Amino acid sequence: MLTLLKSRRVLTATELSKKFDISVRTVYRDIQKLIAAGIPVITLEGRGYTLMEGYTIAPVQFTEKQANALITAQHLVKNSNDSSFINEFEEALTKIKSVFRSSVLEKSELLHNKIHVFNNQHENVSSNALSEIQLAITHLNYIEINYRKADDPTITFRKIEPYALFSTYQKWILIAWCHLRKDFRAFRVDRIQHFKILHGQFEDRKFSIQDYFASCPYDM
Repeated sequence: MLTLLKSRRVLTATELSKKFDISVRTVYRDIQKLIAAGIPVITLEGRGYTLMEGYTIAPVQFTEKQANALITAQHLVKNSNDSSFINEFEEALTKIKSVFRSSVLEKSELLHNKIHVFNNQHENVSSNALSEIQLAITHLNYIEINYRKADDPTITFRKIEPYALFSTYQKWILIAWCHLRKDFRAFRVDRIQHFKILHGQFEDRKFSIQDYFASCPYDM
């Protein structure tokens, strides 16, 4: 709740109750606990709650240009078409915004409403796997997937070793060693119908994304 209060200027008890799925009475109680702990929560009659001007949770400070870069990145991430990635970024940005100075926060909110990124996709591209795939890459975990090719409605089962991700034409591509094909293959993340991260770890094949791009069929 403290992080959310710091990331926005004024929040009502109703907004806080909906955000955390708690009763308004519980919000009142939690606000009193914050005040008792020395957090300068201010009640604005008829408007809601905010924090005292200048209060910061951590010593980290961002310049206005750095804050603007994060706000711009937020719009680009929202255009990534992967809901898991978008949600993780939004939660991270909320935490980061909690340490913005009030003046920087106000300007960043102003900029947020003055940026638009067009999505030029001519097909419905969406996924909800990117965040889990990223963890599998860094932890060397096998993934089992059901995959559908563009030119074939048949769904095939694959066991893969994920190595890298890249984005092109607003589509996320996973590069992985495919046990079915016995070779590296590129899988569009939005065409993965189902996936399961396995606990088993594979041995690193020393994959080089630079070498892959040198012979990559995709137009970079």
